[in-house]
Amino acid sequence: MSEELRAVEWTGTGLALIDQTALPHRTATVDVHDVDTLVDAIQRLVVRGAPAIGAAGAYGVAIALLEGEREGWTDEEIRKAVARVREARPTAVNLMVCVDRVMTRFDDGLDAVLAEAAAVQREDVEANRAMGAFGADWLLKRVGEDRPLRILTHCNTGALATAGWGTALGVIRELHARGRLEVVYADETRPLLQGSRLTAWELVQEGIAHFVQADGAAAGTILRGAVDAAIVGADRIAANGDTANKVGTVGVALACADVGIPFLVAAPTTTVDLSTPDGAAIHIELRGEDEVLNWGGIRTAPAESRGHNPAFDVTPGRLVTGLVTERGVLEISAGELPADRLR
Repeated sequence: MSEELRAVEWTGTGLALIDQTALPHRTATVDVHDVDTLVDAIQRLVVRGAPAIGAAGAYGVAIALLEGEREGWTDEEIRKAVARVREARPTAVNLMVCVDRVMTRFDDGLDAVLAEAAAVQREDVEANRAMGAFGADWLLKRVGEDRPLRILTHCNTGALATAGWGTALGVIRELHARGRLEVVYADETRPLLQGSRLTAWELVQEGIAHFVQADGAAAGTILRGAVDAAIVGADRIAANGDTANKVGTVGVALACADVGIPFLVAAPTTTVDLSTPDGAAIHIELRGEDEVLNWGGIRTAPAESRGHNPAFDVTPGRLVTGLVTERGVLEISAGELPADRLR
């Protein structure tokens, strides 16, 4: 499954996106032929995960070109449409990086844009496979060469969140392939349940033993000694190693630090933003109040209550044992910073 699943697929005339709002009960795709549909798909989390959003954004340049040709847009209007795609999710730096990369071929025409977008997608899959090997090697050397490992993960970082294979879940898959994985604890991930809906679905496809647990149970699971390491993805990593990821991640990192087990972040180098000095400079997206005040369309909080709904939190670099990229593992908490090693 992991070799074949593609959350983002160019069809020749547009994009086919696996609708991640429909999983796990229904497998459906959303066909994208215009910028409005793509922006909506990114914002509604039809497509989600920083690398997958980056791939969608890369092809979004082609979508804008094709729509502009149909509608008779000027060059400036096409560029404004591309800017809308680029700004659809402000925290995930991959979206901006990938759009900017493809825009370097904008003046060369549609074929050149599509070739660059395809390269973005191909390179992400290659990077994910390399991350899986580097992360598994590091974990087995650091915490257990003599027995299968128990791993905790947060949110979804698999093939659905990337161009293919996965980041943190790619490391987990590599451990499983080597026969070195005992069980995975998958946090359900509030408020949209990316862990229980998506990560668990991917684990089922791979035949990987797992438990789904409430986010609030994660720290207790770690403190009672049921976990050997935690590994998560990232939406943006600052130059000092501070890491923005799905809200709830920082609590996992704090618990790992308390008991002295590794807390790993797995992300491609495109997720590292060296122009962002630290976590305080990372824009944290606030989502709609209804996601925390309602459940299934029914109001669960008092009418007078307001909702605070950050989509991400920032884990300080001092709590990040290692950053797994396609180039290897940086031991962030030991002083190996992205600013020094990834320029």
